[in-house]
Amino acid sequence: MNHQGLDHLAIVVPDTEAALKTWRDALGFPLLYSEVVNGGTVRLTHLDLGNTHLQLVEPLTPDHPLRAWLAQHGPGLHHFCLRVDDVGEAMKQSPVPTAPQPHQGTQGKRAVFLDATATQGVRVEMTGK
Repeated sequence: MNHQGLDHLAIVVPDTEAALKTWRDALGFPLLYSEVVNGGTVRLTHLDLGNTHLQLVEPLTPDHPLRAWLAQHGPGLHHFCLRVDDVGEAMKQSPVPTAPQPHQGTQGKRAVFLDATATQGVRVEMTGK
């Protein structure tokens, strides 16, 4: 798997505006962009950490799987994401299984999760074109 380093760290939050009061306002991380993807089901907001991004992930629909994750774990670190040139190619070359299909990431990029059973339960995502 040919990755180009860390793309972002993702935190699941119940409310983006409330989370921005901590991450942007109190800690001073600049807001880069925020967009709603995956058919209006999730808001992804990126802040600049200097050497990588912090992604705030807010599920927007009542039945979104991350709602159950929030209910069980509360807001917190969900995954880290590696940058790759081509998600389809990275899926073919991955030394561990990936999800069967990529999903929509930010800024028109595609993304896919590695099978967490192959990464000792750690959620790892890859993103690129």
